Amino acid sequence: MPFELRSTAFTPGEPIPTKYTCDGEDISPPLQWSDPPRDTQSFALISDDPDAPAGDWVHWVLYNLPAKTRTLPEDVPPDGDLPDGSRHGKNSWRRLGYGGPCPPGGTHRYFFKLYALDTVLNLAAGASKEQLLQAMKGHILARTELMGIYSRQ
Repeated sequence: MPFELRSTAFTPGEPIPTKYTCDGEDISPPLQWSDPPRDTQSFALISDDPDAPAGDWVHWVLYNLPAKTRTLPEDVPPDGDLPDGSRHGKNSWRRLGYGGPCPPGGTHRYFFKLYALDTVLNLAAGASKEQLLQAMKGHILARTELMGIYSRQ
């Protein structure tokens, strides 16, 4: 079975509901994934918008999710250190946690990228996407993604 990321809130390539955007409650959507490779020690999640006017806009950075995790509930708290040991990095608003789609115009694509890692990362809470990508080098066992779109009314 392939390593796949899904959401009960939206299907791949379809609009992300307003609830999960700056026009709604601005909370993280629920996510779930299939079993990763056998040697997985942790997961990392990056959500970004490559269509932003200033280039890649980071919406969510989350890492050190335990290997046994297969779901993220709706509305993950924006705490730096979460009870399960996972940690939030900083998004492009320079805040911890999730920041929903909020495009200035047009329809943008939002990628949720999940990485299965062969280690638990030695990164404090608040790391940037770039710091996370650097720390993951040589440790990625598998990667899956889910893409949704959003345009403001």
